[in-house]
Amino acid sequence: MTKYINLHTHKFSNLSDVIEVVNQYPWEFEASIPNYSIGIHPWYIDENRLESDLEIIKEKLQLSECLAFGECGLDKRIEISLELQISVFKKQLEIVKQTNKPIILHCVAAYDEVIAIKREMKIENPMIIHGFSKNEQVAKSLLNNGFYLSFGKYLLRNPDLEKVFTFAPENQVLLETDTIKESIYQVYEKAASIKGISVEEMKTIVFTNFSRIFS
Repeated sequence: MTKYINLHTHKFSNLSDVIEVVNQYPWEFEASIPNYSIGIHPWYIDENRLESDLEIIKEKLQLSECLAFGECGLDKRIEISLELQISVFKKQLEIVKQTNKPIILHCVAAYDEVIAIKREMKIENPMIIHGFSKNEQVAKSLLNNGFYLSFGKYLLRNPDLEKVFTFAPENQVLLETDTIKESIYQVYEKAASIKGISVEEMKTIVFTNFSRIFS
């Protein structure tokens, strides 16, 4: 039976029918988690720890349990300067470029910058915007530039996002829980009902995308 994919979660739930990509930070790494991503979130940049964080990321990216890199990215609504965020983001991208692992992105009000950096650095790793919550115009711009969109929290909370989810090509979408209290099963039920398909069909779509992106 096709497994559920949870592209991005902060909590390992050890469900037998779900493959979870659990978010990890280098400074509080938990070795018992079987599948994870690792990166420096823009909220938690600490220049005093930066070199050791980057070393840990470099080391973990070599391991098969490390499925992806991230979450990393840019956030214009925080106090850490965008200049510093971009510098740290680029340092991380230089590391992940040496692998073929996908990149899970946190992006707030900085989509143009992220697209520009992808082009400038010629990033060929798959890039996934997690927790997508924007309008069709932003979605179109990202999809046209080869990004994947992962939906979760806002799909459950914001009816306006249903239109975007319907419009997004099936081969560029993933599903996640991030930090919400609802289960991945509820996210799939909602996604399937928006598409007018069964949960099994929704699982096949996401599993196929995941297998291709994470191959």
